[in-house]
Amino acid sequence: MKVAIIGTGYVGLPTGVGLAELGHQVICIDNDESKIAKLRHSQLTIYEHGLQELFDKHVSLGNLTFTTSMKEGLSGAQLIIIAVGTPPHPITNEADLSYLYEAAAQIAPCLNSSYTVVATKSTVPVGTGDEVESIINHINPHANCDVISLPEFLREGYAIYDFFHPDRIVVGSDSTQAKKLIASLYEPLLALHPHCQMLYVSRRSSETIKYAANSLLATKIHFINEMADFCEQSGADIYEVASGIGLDQRIGKSFLNPGPGFGGSCFPKDTMALDLMAQKYGVNLSLVHATLEGNKERITSMAQRIVQVAKQLNDGPAEAKARTAAAAGAGTVAAAVGAWDGTGAVVGILGLAFKNGTDDCRFSPAMQIVDHILKVAPNITLRVFDPKAMDNAKKILSGYSKQIVYVNSAQEVSHGADILVVLTEWGEFSNLDLNYCALHMRHKVILDYRNKLSMRLAHELGFSYSGVGLGTDDLHH
Repeated sequence: MKVAIIGTGYVGLPTGVGLAELGHQVICIDNDESKIAKLRHSQLTIYEHGLQELFDKHVSLGNLTFTTSMKEGLSGAQLIIIAVGTPPHPITNEADLSYLYEAAAQIAPCLNSSYTVVATKSTVPVGTGDEVESIINHINPHANCDVISLPEFLREGYAIYDFFHPDRIVVGSDSTQAKKLIASLYEPLLALHPHCQMLYVSRRSSETIKYAANSLLATKIHFINEMADFCEQSGADIYEVASGIGLDQRIGKSFLNPGPGFGGSCFPKDTMALDLMAQKYGVNLSLVHATLEGNKERITSMAQRIVQVAKQLNDGPAEAKARTAAAAGAGTVAAAVGAWDGTGAVVGILGLAFKNGTDDCRFSPAMQIVDHILKVAPNITLRVFDPKAMDNAKKILSGYSKQIVYVNSAQEVSHGADILVVLTEWGEFSNLDLNYCALHMRHKVILDYRNKLSMRLAHELGFSYSGVGLGTDDLHH
């Protein structure tokens, strides 16, 4: 069938490529002329593992095309997927639906007597489908269409894999005709993965499912991070604890990796939106609210640890430096150091994307930590590297250009650094040459917020090493 997708971001583009691979004729629509020009010339505007190969294949075959014209893109489409951004409003923090409602208004006059399904794939508050339907009916009362909810469950960095290996496909609609069309859409995929369940629910239930799922996962991450803090103070090992509880099938192993906090384009935004919706309906989602507040505090405290260690390195005698650095990094949530200017301190940052496998820096804990450091210690110097997110990071951190040195490799981050900090769990960081780093750093201090480096080797080379959720004598990692 012909499928039109409005929006070519981290949801729309992988979805379009995936549907083309299933045999559908896909046209992607975006009002950003420069983005469409790049896509037409086979230049991806996002990084996603495995995307380029399939993208090139279907552009070459003519199954995947791009346009800025809504009229051209929607002509003859049996299914219209809305995949535009719904970012937090800068003032209210509620999901900003202006792009989505604008898309609905532009879709309406293009509909006619031919049956069409309009599917909202963007993550939207409960009741948004009702409003989209109202907008379309108001502008074009004769439109023959059903508005459904078709939430996405693609993980950034694994979107292509997840598209072809779904554990469920949720369809929010009471329309038999719409259900049949979506079943036909995914028929080739379901033939390959018969275990995947098509779950048909009401539109409002479908809209709620995505928020509930992301909020629960965010809560799970925050829980394991709090347990990591406990382990640091009690002498337990967070990985042994996570393994012990993860073997319980009621809990499961996933999302039990400690770190500096959750981030990205979904978890913070969706958890915050659910919290605000609950307030609107007069419901106290205390666990969701506590997760949000706790995650903010964690990211701030992790940044404060770095600043405190840098301050102690500058202030103390040589022998005291390593001791105070280890103590601050091993679990003590250091207090903010106020107006200390950090003159002369150099911190090497490994990782800027919110997680590995993507170039997305939105709500990235790494970016928030960097921002906090530079605000608290305005004369500090950061040497930073990320395998994929450098361009996006430079745009966000443009105001700090004099304080940041962007380097070309993970090893180069160590040049003249006092502290080496791991903020994103890129696999290549595990292979960092610590011998090289030891030779090029001024002080040998590592704060590994992703537990990617070898604690044993770091200690053998004379580093003061601190991970997350590990005791100072935990050398097995």
